[in-house]
Amino acid sequence: MTGKMHVYKAIARCARDHGVDTMFGLMGDANLFMVDSFVRDCEGRFVPSAHEGSSVLMALAYAHVTGKTGVATVTHGPGLTNCMTALTEGVRGHIPIVLLAGDTPVANPRHLQGIDQREVVKATGAGFEQLRAPDTVGMDVARAFYRAQVERRPIVLNMPADFMWEEMDHTPHVLDVFTAPGGVAEGDILDEAIGMIASARRPLILAGGGAITARDQLIRLADRLEAPLATTLKAKGLFNDHPYNIDIFGTLSTPAAYDLIAQSDCIVCFGTGLHDFTTDRGKLMKDKRVVQVDVNPTAIGGGLHPDAALVADAGLTAETILYWLDEAEIPASGFTRELDIEVLTAHPAGANKTADGFVNYVQALERLEKALPGDRVLVTDGGRFMTEVWCRISAPDPHSFVVTANFGSIGLGLAEAIGAGVAAPDRPVVVFSGDGGFMMGGINEFNTAVRLGLDLVVIVANDSAYGAEHIQFLDRKMDPSLTEFHWPSFAEIAKSLGGEGLEVHSNADLEAALTALEGRKGPILIELRLDPHDVPRMRI
Repeated sequence: MTGKMHVYKAIARCARDHGVDTMFGLMGDANLFMVDSFVRDCEGRFVPSAHEGSSVLMALAYAHVTGKTGVATVTHGPGLTNCMTALTEGVRGHIPIVLLAGDTPVANPRHLQGIDQREVVKATGAGFEQLRAPDTVGMDVARAFYRAQVERRPIVLNMPADFMWEEMDHTPHVLDVFTAPGGVAEGDILDEAIGMIASARRPLILAGGGAITARDQLIRLADRLEAPLATTLKAKGLFNDHPYNIDIFGTLSTPAAYDLIAQSDCIVCFGTGLHDFTTDRGKLMKDKRVVQVDVNPTAIGGGLHPDAALVADAGLTAETILYWLDEAEIPASGFTRELDIEVLTAHPAGANKTADGFVNYVQALERLEKALPGDRVLVTDGGRFMTEVWCRISAPDPHSFVVTANFGSIGLGLAEAIGAGVAAPDRPVVVFSGDGGFMMGGINEFNTAVRLGLDLVVIVANDSAYGAEHIQFLDRKMDPSLTEFHWPSFAEIAKSLGGEGLEVHSNADLEAALTALEGRKGPILIELRLDPHDVPRMRI
């Protein structure tokens, strides 16, 4: 649509021009008319959150699951400052979203909610675009969408409230996005990398979140080398069902897989920045050749310096390496012939010291893994409970696994689960949260899931404590009581907010909850009552 219109309508129309059909947010003075136009004039869907930060988190998960650019909107001042943690989460997770943020009127510098919004956004690491004037709306919105996709991070478009009722001539602007796969390296570095791989006797292929589109090429390379496959946490599920998949690499590995990694002599890494938890602070890369392939040069050398680095596309590089291995008639390593995958992927059962009135956490997870819907989208909040979930609860593929720990925060999981549910309306979403995280960010959005009618399963690991802090007091033989809380019943809270809720104090309770799960009609919360002295420590 072209022609004369108010700025608020033009912004809504620009979003629709970019293919946006779903917008998350919370309305206020500076964005309410834009939202109204998006719904009424553009036939878009608006998903209202209870907290501004939640709307950004919903957009992040929506972007992760769909592969599209997520869109959220908030008003000025506290509406934006409430988004700082969520924006930082998106920056650290390299997730493209556009946040349409209202700003106080330019003509009123003493506005009660006035703040330097550019400086607020800069502190999070997100990008900032200013809506410069009514006549530049089309290009300003287009620039924000372009940057979100190319820079792979949230971009905030700052919209002064006093522009909204100005009239302007709207012309659609959608910029071509230049994100075609990069090429492959050539010359001496490529030769050195191939030489290291060809001479390896125990090679291993490691894929991170930057390589999830290269699954087939990496499998062909691994099969040619007879090398096992592993992933970082962000690529969890990428090699599901491959006979030599040893699952997550690093501190989240099984003891047997950890030993296998230590015995390998060459790690070929695709699309991973080699975080400290992936390398166990460098221990797993000691005394072995490391080849790192990433299209983003800033991802290389951050955690450790590789022996050979190729700034290139993962899939194209894997194909090139495979071609030259065949040309040189390099024999397969034979490494996978020695492997027992059942042993390599079996996590230890752990000790059972569970007190009466509580359920054993590890055993409960093992039972949930078998009982939860197989086509689930898996979301995890932050807390002591999370690493056991990462290790013991599977996800169908990386796009179906949403990690909310990029900034190390708790309380982000339920909002992201709602975004995932909107993105995949025909699939169940399972979110694991701790008690502290649910109190912080779950209670305020559980009813949002109810209102939306989402197929949402919330598992609350309730040890009545801030577990990560609780264990630190115990380690130093100090009183942990300051970290312990007598929360209300989360199951009853879920009921009062319009959903279903069940408390689990025993294995019999768990079986009853799983039976109820089969007949769920909307959001359901299962509260696992845990002994704070019996929850395994985090594997980081």
